[in-house]
Amino acid sequence: MELDGRVAVVTGGTRGVGAGIARAFLAAGAHVVVCARRPPPEPVEAAGRRAGYHAVDLREPAAVRSLFTDVVAAHGRLDVLVSNAGGTPYRPLAEGTAERHARVLELNLLAPLTASLAAYEHLRAARGSVVMVGSVSGTRPSPGTAAYGAAKAGLDNLARSMAVEWAPEVRVNTLVPGMVRTESAHRHYGDDAGVAAVARTVPLGRLAEPSDLGDAAVFLASDRAAYITGASLLVHGGGERPAFLDAATANKEV
Repeated sequence: MELDGRVAVVTGGTRGVGAGIARAFLAAGAHVVVCARRPPPEPVEAAGRRAGYHAVDLREPAAVRSLFTDVVAAHGRLDVLVSNAGGTPYRPLAEGTAERHARVLELNLLAPLTASLAAYEHLRAARGSVVMVGSVSGTRPSPGTAAYGAAKAGLDNLARSMAVEWAPEVRVNTLVPGMVRTESAHRHYGDDAGVAAVARTVPLGRLAEPSDLGDAAVFLASDRAAYITGASLLVHGGGERPAFLDAATANKEV
C-alpha cells in the first residue's frame, strides 16, 4: 500500500473530515495517531486497523511538543502531519468581540503553526510532509465566518512559505475542501431537504464525503506527490456556479 510503514498524526482526527483522513491513511497502510481535546465517540478504524488517540490542546505549545515526542518514542519516526483541527461558529463580525474572533484565529492558524514547528525536526529526519487542511472560505468572502476565512487564507500562505523554507527535506501542501457531508452537516445546511438543495449548487451534484478528502490527503503524503510542494489542491466538486449566470437574461427565452 502507498503508505506502508509510515507514521502519521492527524489533528482533529476523531470525527468528521479528520476521521475520514485518518481512515484513508489506515487503509493506505500507515500507522495513525489522531489527537483532539476529547476522545472519539468510537474508535477510528479502517481495513482492520485502528488509530491511536492522544489527548492534546493544540493551543498549548508545550503539550503539542510532548505529543510528537511521544509519537516518535512509540513508533520510531514521524512521516506525516495532517493539520486538520479547526472550525468556527457562525458569528457576524459586529456580533462578536475581538477576543472571540481572535480565538478563531488561534485555533485555525496559530495552532497549525505550533504543530508544524513541533513536528519539524521529526519530519525533516524522515523527509516527510505536512498536509494543511484549508477551506474555500479562505479563497472567497466568508460572511458570518470572517475570522475563519481570514485564518484559512493565512494558512494557505503559511504553507507556501513553509514549503520554500523547508525544502527539500519537508514537503508542505494544502487541501482546500468545499462543503463536506459530515455528522454536523445539518447544523450548517438544515434538514435533508436543505442539504440536498445545497448539494445541487455544486457542479458535481453532491457534497464531498470525508473519504474524498482522505484520498486526496493520502495522495499528497505519498511518493506519487514527491515533486509537489507549496501547492493548494481544491477538493470542492467544481466549486460554485456563479450567481450571475442564473440572474442574467441573455440567451434565455422570454
